[in-house]
Amino acid sequence: MIEARGLTKNYGATTAVDGLTFDVRPGMVTGFLGPNGSGKSTTMRMIMGLDHPSAGAVTVNGRRYGELPRPLCEVGGLLEAKAIHPGRSAFNHLWCLAQTNGIPRSRVNEVIELVGLRDVARRRAGTFSLGMGQRLGMAAALLGDPSVLLFDEPVNGLDPEGIRWVRNLLKGLAAEGRTVFVSSHLMSEMALTADHLIVIGRGRLIADLPVAEFIAQSSRQFVRVRSPEADRLAAALRNAGASVLSEPDGSLAVTGLPISSIGVEAGRSGVVLHELSPQAASLEEAFMELTHDSVEYRGDLLGDPALGDPAGSIPNGAR
Repeated sequence: MIEARGLTKNYGATTAVDGLTFDVRPGMVTGFLGPNGSGKSTTMRMIMGLDHPSAGAVTVNGRRYGELPRPLCEVGGLLEAKAIHPGRSAFNHLWCLAQTNGIPRSRVNEVIELVGLRDVARRRAGTFSLGMGQRLGMAAALLGDPSVLLFDEPVNGLDPEGIRWVRNLLKGLAAEGRTVFVSSHLMSEMALTADHLIVIGRGRLIADLPVAEFIAQSSRQFVRVRSPEADRLAAALRNAGASVLSEPDGSLAVTGLPISSIGVEAGRSGVVLHELSPQAASLEEAFMELTHDSVEYRGDLLGDPALGDPAGSIPNGAR
């Protein structure tokens, strides 16, 4: 289990992480989300003892990382895939790590097999592609068979088969009762992998809740209605207190009334329905909505109404 209490990191006058308090619990995959520059990597570095908090504390299984006698056997982390000696083979890189924590040579062979690097185990790691480097980093994280695992953007550089393999691996590790904490910018992948989300923006906690609840709180929940008498139905629904928007395909997007009441109003009006279906926001839509004010820089989105930012690429701080 990972416990952060008032975790803060300052770099001079810049506050990268600002009073974060959260728990990452065992038995589930916890996604760690936030826009670029939100403090995710800094937070993970503090968990792993690579950066020291300016205030607050973070512990792993009740102790700070630096107090763990055999850290690789309690915490595994992939924070930078290329943090390896380029002249060492994959096997020797892992064997060097194993010897620092009393891990047997047989375990090195096991994790090499697990991550699919058996055929290149004797090749110099400096010749590896980004995806192969990611696999080697995951092997290092798994080396000590730890109960707590942290992965920062683990699917970068992987092909679709590799991404699916990582997804199944993370879910399998969580099913074994391990604590799995993973950051990613791929919202579609997080929607398939994570059970719980911790979302930060500008170093502050925005949300800490299950994925389904995170999506459900989005304002982009609506009911899609199709009818050959859409105009008459829209008027009836507005009279009943609903908000109704006409979609380009002729359907109606209805909010403010439950789906059962929409059906009742259609029946009262004698309107035929071709479709009456609830529409949920995607994780990406919910994330963009929630973190809209925490994005440091935006590209020119040509006034994308989904993001509500017709101003384009003006930095928030300049407005």
